[in-house]
Amino acid sequence: MAKSMNLNAAAGLGGMLKDGHKVFEGVHGAVLRNIEAAKALALMVQTSMGPNGMNKLVINHLEKIFVTSDSATIMRELEVAHPAAKILVMAGESQESEFGDNTNFVLSFAGELLKQAEELLINGLHTAEIVLGYERAHKKLLEILPELVVRTVADVRERQDLVMALKPIIGTKQYGYETLLSNLVAEAALATMPPDRSRKASLNMDHVRIAKLRGGDVSNSTVVKGMIMVRDSEGIVKRATNAKVIVFGCGIEAGSMEAKGTVLLKNAEDLMNYNKSEEKKMEEQIASIAASGATVVVANGSVSEMALHFLDKFNLMVLKTPSKFELRRICGALGATAVVRLGACSPEEMGFCSLIEVKEIGSRKVTVFSQELDEDTSVTTIAVRASTEHVMNDVERAIDDGVNAVRTFCTDGRLLPGAGAVELELSRRLKAFADEVLGIDQYAIRKFAEALLVIPRTLVENSGVDITSMMHTLNASHSGSGEKCGPTMGYDIEENCPVDAAAADILDGYACKVNAIRHAVDAAVTVLRVDQIVMSKPAGGPKPPKQGAPDA
Repeated sequence: MAKSMNLNAAAGLGGMLKDGHKVFEGVHGAVLRNIEAAKALALMVQTSMGPNGMNKLVINHLEKIFVTSDSATIMRELEVAHPAAKILVMAGESQESEFGDNTNFVLSFAGELLKQAEELLINGLHTAEIVLGYERAHKKLLEILPELVVRTVADVRERQDLVMALKPIIGTKQYGYETLLSNLVAEAALATMPPDRSRKASLNMDHVRIAKLRGGDVSNSTVVKGMIMVRDSEGIVKRATNAKVIVFGCGIEAGSMEAKGTVLLKNAEDLMNYNKSEEKKMEEQIASIAASGATVVVANGSVSEMALHFLDKFNLMVLKTPSKFELRRICGALGATAVVRLGACSPEEMGFCSLIEVKEIGSRKVTVFSQELDEDTSVTTIAVRASTEHVMNDVERAIDDGVNAVRTFCTDGRLLPGAGAVELELSRRLKAFADEVLGIDQYAIRKFAEALLVIPRTLVENSGVDITSMMHTLNASHSGSGEKCGPTMGYDIEENCPVDAAAADILDGYACKVNAIRHAVDAAVTVLRVDQIVMSKPAGGPKPPKQGAPDA
């Protein structure tokens, strides 16, 4: 205790802490270090922005390979260790969990805000003044943004409007397949919504499933009203039409007693009688299931050979799923209730399916539950086809973004012009606002406006066009008053020229954009407010040497 009370004043804060602690403080020691880490992270994901964005090949700690341009997947698998960069990653993860899109925007914009703040710090502005300016600019931005709304998805159930809004969102990830995938997502989402139009449209994310079936092409992907189980049926029956289905939350086998017991068999006749009694009981249970009118049985456990023999004898189709989550989805797709007792159940507990059949798709046997009428199911499945696992995974992420967008449109259908048009217009208006501000805040507001230009600039850069001349053309299209000028002018990645984003149906969700900007500003301000980093010594002893490495 006496030793711990001693303080080496010359050592400063380091003398007060245990050995192994690291302390960084001040503008150069802490703030600029954090900004450098955040800039490096933002720079990495910026090259993956937009339809022309590049893929990243990430190998995680389990040596699983990911080839994707999806920022959320890249950040999740990278395992970022720097505390300041982690703040940006957490902001991106929050955006992904809430809206499923614009993760790259959050990371890129937050990194650019910090990059612009670095210049102000070097020029002598205090962190508090920069934070105040950024918050004022953000508040003004939220006032301007509703004025830029160009269209609204008034009724999500209108398929044409929904497909139009989904195309640019999916096109960012899968450019060239956006029309096909948008139609698939719209069809799958609309089939799960309540058919009663008097009720407000809503979407449960868990009701739109994705089944990845290797082989074929992305254009072979289809929507099934119902479910697809990626496994074969257990018995000899492979098809059932207008099927009544019993779903068991247990296996179909003879029950075992909890207490251990011993059966004394004196001769062969006793053994034969013992087996016969078990067979007779199982046959009675299967016969009662068949007598109830059921033609398909789904089990959440193993199916014994004896049970399978009697199920085939009574011409019952048998399906097995080890996943309780898949069992729950099957119940939702068929309108069934899972029962835990083996035997016949009431008609209310049974489910119904128009067609259940085993198909072979791409040399893989799958069981398809199809419903003819929309009201018969609350679950739909998109069967994704592609030549490789990596392409299927990337298509799955694009579909997931589309389904998230449909969920957002159910609550807020407002749309903003995309292709960088919103950022260019906001930047122009915030620069004009900065000219009206008299205090030191104006410098931070102007830098906030310049940071917004990172989005159109990145789209131009990823398209391989000269940034300086194209950015000058884009800025002129917003500040001018000619025919090809206006607040909806964005960047056309095909023609490499300004384009009216609203007329070209290149649109962005309003709610998603507002949330992304909020997350980016909050993350940047949080990093700027840190003036001291204190890192303790990592727990545990020295790390073991790598296998196969030469002796030190």
